[in-house]
Amino acid sequence: MALPPSAPGASVATVGSPYRVVLRLATPTVLGMLAQSAVNEIDIIFLSWIPCPESSNAQAALLPSLILLWLCGGSLSAISVGTQAIAARRFAEKRPTDAGAVLANSWTFSLAAGIVFTLLGYLAMPSVLGLLIRVPEVREAAKSYLGWRLLGITSMAMTFSFKAFFDGIGKTHVHMVASVVMNILNVVLCLTFIFGRWGAPRMGIAGAGFAGFVSTWVGLAIMIGWALLERYRREFAPFALGRVSRRGTWEILRLSIPSAVATVAVMTGFALFSSIVSHLDAVSHASLVSPDCPGGQAQAVNSAATAVIVGVLKLTFTACLAFGTSTATLVSQSLGEGSPEKATRFGWVSVRLGLVIFGVVGLIEGVFFTPQLLGVLTQSSAVLAAALGPMRLMGICTPLIATGMILTQALFGAGNTRFVMIVELVLHFGCLVPLAWLLGVTLGFGLAGIWAAATVYVVLLTAAMVYKFRSGDWQAIRL
Repeated sequence: MALPPSAPGASVATVGSPYRVVLRLATPTVLGMLAQSAVNEIDIIFLSWIPCPESSNAQAALLPSLILLWLCGGSLSAISVGTQAIAARRFAEKRPTDAGAVLANSWTFSLAAGIVFTLLGYLAMPSVLGLLIRVPEVREAAKSYLGWRLLGITSMAMTFSFKAFFDGIGKTHVHMVASVVMNILNVVLCLTFIFGRWGAPRMGIAGAGFAGFVSTWVGLAIMIGWALLERYRREFAPFALGRVSRRGTWEILRLSIPSAVATVAVMTGFALFSSIVSHLDAVSHASLVSPDCPGGQAQAVNSAATAVIVGVLKLTFTACLAFGTSTATLVSQSLGEGSPEKATRFGWVSVRLGLVIFGVVGLIEGVFFTPQLLGVLTQSSAVLAAALGPMRLMGICTPLIATGMILTQALFGAGNTRFVMIVELVLHFGCLVPLAWLLGVTLGFGLAGIWAAATVYVVLLTAAMVYKFRSGDWQAIRL
C-alpha cells in the first residue's frame, strides 16, 4: 500500500510504496558508504600482500589506529546526526533556505573543530597507542599509518556535514558518487605508495595512510562542488555565511552531542576490547606461532585475526548504518510533515527489509563462505584459524546487528539521541569490556570468549532499540 503525501508539507522523498521508498533512498546510501568504508578494507587486503611479519604487524596496527582516528574524527562526524535531522525537517516543512542554513552552520563548525581535533589526535597518539598496543612492532606501524591519516580528520567531519544535508533532502546519490571516486583514487594511491611502484617510494603501511588522507580530501572537494551547483546555491544558499549563528550551531549540536558521546563510548569500548585482544598476544604463545613467517618470526595472531574479522564486519556495519541513515531521513521528514504514523511505518519496513537482506549476508559471512571471505584479507594460516570461529558467530548475529543499527538511526532521525547515548555508555562499560575480560582472560576462553562478549552486547543493544522504538514516545519530539 502506497503512503500518500501529508498536507501541507509533503516531501517527495516519502511518497509511494514504503518498501520502494526505503530501497530508493537506501541503495545509493549503502553503495556510497560501502565505497567510503572500502578505503580501509583496501588497506587490509594490500597490507596482506607484503612480506610477513610486516603484513601481520601492519594489519594488527589497523584496528587500534582506526579506533583513535574515529575517537577524533568520528566524534566530530556525529555532527551529521543533528544536521540530517533538522535539515530533513526544514525541507519537509517547505523551508529550503532554512535547510541550507543548517548546512552552513554545520560545515563551518566542522572546519574549525576539525583543525582542533587534528592537533589533539597528534598529541594523544603516543599515549593512546601505548595503552592499546603491547607489541612494539605493531605500535610503530600504527604510528606511521596515523601520521598521515590524522590529517584527514577535518575532511572527514566536513564530508559528513555535506552528506547529512544531501541525505536529509533525499539526494543520497551525491555521497555515493563522491565515495566511488574517492575509493578508485585510494586504490591507485595504495598500489603506488604501499609497494613503491611507478617510481614512487615504498612506504608500506605509511603509504596506506597517505592514500587514505589524500582520498578523503578529494571526496570532500566533490561534495563541496556539488553544493556549489547553481540549483543548490539558489534554493538552499548553503554557503551564506550570514546565516551562521551561535543559535543555529547550537540547535545542531544539541542533537549531535549525545551522538558524539555515544561514538566516543563505542570507540573507547572497542579500544579497550582491542587492548584485551592485544593482551592475549602479549602473554600467550599464540603471538609466537608463525608458520607463515620465515625464521619463525613472531606475529600478533589474535590482533591480526580481530582486524580481519572487523574488516569483514565493518562492511556489514557500514551497510546497516547506511540503511539506517536513509530510515532516519524518512522518519524525520515524516515527522516534519506531521505524520508520526508514517514515520513509524518506515521504521518497521526498514527493519523487515534489513532482516531479509542482512540475513542473507549473515549466511554468507557466517555459514557458507566464511573461510573464503577471511582468506581475501589474510594470507596467514594462523590468523585465518584464529578468526574462523568468531567470524562464524558474528555472521549468525548479522540480522540482529542490522535491526539494532537501523532502529538506532531511526531514533536519531526523530531527535531521540540521548537515549542512544545512555544505552551505549551502559552496554560498553557495563557489558562489553568487563565481559570480554572475564570470558577471554579470566576464564581462559581466549579470542572466542572475547567475541562471545561482543555477541551479548549486540543482543542487548538490539533489544533496547526495539523496546524504545515500539514505545512511540519519540514521535512527540520537536525540532
